[in-house]
Amino acid sequence: MSIVNVIGLGYIGLPTALIFAKNGIKVVGTDIDSNLVKTLSKGIAPFEEEGLEELFLQALSNGIEFTTNYQKTHTYIIAVPTPYIKESKKLDPKYVISAVNSVLDVCESGALLIIESTISPGTIDKYIRPEIEKRGYVVGEDIHLLHAPERIIPGNMIYELEFNSRTIGADNFEIGEKVKGLYSNFCKADIVVTDIRTAEMSKVVENTFRDINIAFANELARICRTDNMDVYEIIRIANLHPRVNILQPGPGVGGHCISVDPWFLVGDYPDLTNLILTARKTNDSMPSHVLGRIRDIMRENGIKDISKVGLYGLAYKENVDDTRESPTLQLLDRMDEHLAFGVKVFDPLVKKRIVDHQFMNFEDFLNEIEILVIMVGHEHIIDNFELIKNKHVLDTKNICNIHKVYKL
Repeated sequence: MSIVNVIGLGYIGLPTALIFAKNGIKVVGTDIDSNLVKTLSKGIAPFEEEGLEELFLQALSNGIEFTTNYQKTHTYIIAVPTPYIKESKKLDPKYVISAVNSVLDVCESGALLIIESTISPGTIDKYIRPEIEKRGYVVGEDIHLLHAPERIIPGNMIYELEFNSRTIGADNFEIGEKVKGLYSNFCKADIVVTDIRTAEMSKVVENTFRDINIAFANELARICRTDNMDVYEIIRIANLHPRVNILQPGPGVGGHCISVDPWFLVGDYPDLTNLILTARKTNDSMPSHVLGRIRDIMRENGIKDISKVGLYGLAYKENVDDTRESPTLQLLDRMDEHLAFGVKVFDPLVKKRIVDHQFMNFEDFLNEIEILVIMVGHEHIIDNFELIKNKHVLDTKNICNIHKVYKL
C-alpha cells in the first residue's frame, strides 16, 4: 500500500494524519520541527483536544510514523500554515511553496499533491503551478494538483473530520474522484468534487460569511450599549423569526480561520470588498470596545489601578488551548499601546506562560484582582461562579448568572 505523507503536523495536519492511520491507511507525518516530531513519536500530542488521545493510540497501533523527512511516495497532503501579510492583507504562501518544493524533490511520477491549507482563490494558479512547471514537471501528468480545504474547528475536530462535508478541487474529474475515495475512508458526509478555484473560494467564503454575521452582532452590541438596551434579549427575540439567525457578539474574533480568511479577499479584491472590509474592521475593533468597558467599570467603582483588572481566558474560544489570533492577546496589545501595563491573565487550559502577569492558579489570580473580565466561556469558569461573585465582572460572553454583571 502506498504511503500517505502528511506535511505539517499542527492543528489540522496531525488529526488528519491520525484519522487516516486509524482507518487503515499507511501514514507518515512530516514536520520541520524536530522537537515536535520527537514528542509525537513518543505518543504525546502537542495540544489538547477531545478524543485526540484515543485517536492517537489507534493510529500508533496501526503503525503511523513521524519524521522530519519527506517520503518518496505517490500521495501527499500539505497542511502547513497560511498566514496573511498584515500590510497588504494578502496571503503569504511561503510555507506552502516550501512544502511543495520539498515534495517535488522526492515524489514519484504521477504523484497526487493535495493542499489542505486554506488559501486565497487563485493561489494554486498563481504560485503552485509555476513552482512545479519551473522544475520541468507537467501538471496533470507528472504531478496531479488538488485542493481539499480543511473544515474542522478546535474543540470538535474529531467529530467534524468524520461528519463535516468535504470539497475536493481537481483539474481532472477522475483524479478528483480518486481522492474522494481516499477521504471516504473516514469522512461519512458528502464529498463534493469540483474545480480547484471553486474549492479555494468556497472555503474562504464560508469563513467570511460567519465573520460578517458576527460583525453584525457586534455592531448591534455597540448600538445597544449607547442606549442601554439588552442586545442579548433583542437577538433572542429576533432569532425566533424562522429566517433570522443572528450570531452572538463577543470581545473579538480569533482563530486561524474567521479572523484571517476574509483578509485574503480584501487583499486580492480591494475595490470589491466594502462589506467584508467593514466587517473585519468591526470585529477587530471589539478588543478596543472591551477596553472602553473596563475603563467605564473602573470609573464607576473608583478603581484607578489597572493591575486590579484580570482577564480570564487566553484561548480564542471556549474549552480549547488554541491561542491563535486570540481576542485576549489583541486586547493586551491595545493596552500596551495605551501604556496600560500590569493587567493579570489566567487561562486554565493554557499551561505555558505566553504573556506577562499570567497566573497558573485560579485562586491566586482572583486574590490579585477586583475586576474580572470573562473573555472566554470555558466550562471551568461556569463551574466556579461561586468564587467570582464578589468581583466586578465584565462578561463579554454572556454566560454569567451571578448578581450585577456588566455586559458588552
